[in-house]
Amino acid sequence: MRKLLIKVFIKDYENIRDPHVRESYGKLAGVIGIVSNAFLCTLKILTGLLFHSIAILADGINNLADASSSFITLIGFRLASRPADEEHPYGHARIEYLTGVIVSVLIIVLGVQLCMRSFDKILHPDPLDFNYFTIGILIVSILIKIWQSLFNIKMGEIISSSTLKATGTDSRNDVIATSAVLFGILIGKATNLQLDGYLGMLVALFIIYSGFQLVKETADPLLGQAPDPELVNAISEKIMKHPDVLGVHDLVVHNYGPARIFASVHVEVDAHNDMIASHDMIDNLERTLSESLRIHLVVHMDPVDYKDPLTQIVKQQLKEIITEYDTILDIHDIRVVHGYTHHNVIFDVVISPQCSMSEEELKSHLAKDLQLCNPLYQPVITIDKNYTGDIEKH
Repeated sequence: MRKLLIKVFIKDYENIRDPHVRESYGKLAGVIGIVSNAFLCTLKILTGLLFHSIAILADGINNLADASSSFITLIGFRLASRPADEEHPYGHARIEYLTGVIVSVLIIVLGVQLCMRSFDKILHPDPLDFNYFTIGILIVSILIKIWQSLFNIKMGEIISSSTLKATGTDSRNDVIATSAVLFGILIGKATNLQLDGYLGMLVALFIIYSGFQLVKETADPLLGQAPDPELVNAISEKIMKHPDVLGVHDLVVHNYGPARIFASVHVEVDAHNDMIASHDMIDNLERTLSESLRIHLVVHMDPVDYKDPLTQIVKQQLKEIITEYDTILDIHDIRVVHGYTHHNVIFDVVISPQCSMSEEELKSHLAKDLQLCNPLYQPVITIDKNYTGDIEKH
């Protein structure tokens, strides 16, 4: 059914890199979420009021939150697709993340209100009117929520949307919550225990927990989380495949929203090559990778002289030195400026977030280690941070 809906309502549905196609996926998911959740919300709230069940009422209000979430998601995708303007040169795609945060906060507020009503029901329990109509509605709700979960998670995977994946996860949580209400009613019928208020409290706490989880998932991209490892590897591997590339470093990826990714990277080339030819090669890499990966990539050229005998010696000595430091990930941009009384050894060091030493302490230790190899070395060290989330040594 999902494939049929995509083919019917999304034009050029296979071109998921196109922002307009991506927006269509988000709109479709939003409309389906609004319709299905509004239907469940109406049924459950009416049933909860009719048969005096705070647990079913709580579950219905949870569906109301889901419908509101889908509506905000729909608006978010629409606003996020707006083109860049003078005040927002990177576009508006991060609005999708903001809508996710708004939805998450709304879910938490509703959960707190339901907690208060459920607590009152625990203190003042009312007899629950058992009937098979209620059981049927809950079973239908569970089946619809299972389909919703699978639909949203798959749609999120297709267009790489954390918002739709979170919506799918929320639907999966609703399956658990509604199942708990169903089993509680059946147990109450069999044992005459007044579990309605407790089940309402359980569902409310579950809603609050889900809200906080969604806040974290949707806020992380706004705070600047590590980029997708697959994208990082794709950029590095495609660049390193070129025969004239000696090394890649200082890769930085900025996410301004889905399909709005900006990246920069330094590429080492042989300083003895024709610089115009090397510059053409860099331009070609920049253009082809930007097109194939659908990102905005800027490549900086670093000419290095690894044919110099002393530079080769220093490079090998540095590789041996950093094996003693677990939190040093890489060294790059190694240059040696020869002199009569000393040699300036210039290089960059990439450290992991786990490094406990200050930058000055680390520089001091490395300088001493390097000067043990040759007292004429005068180290000039730059400390780089790792911005890709990869903590393995290169």
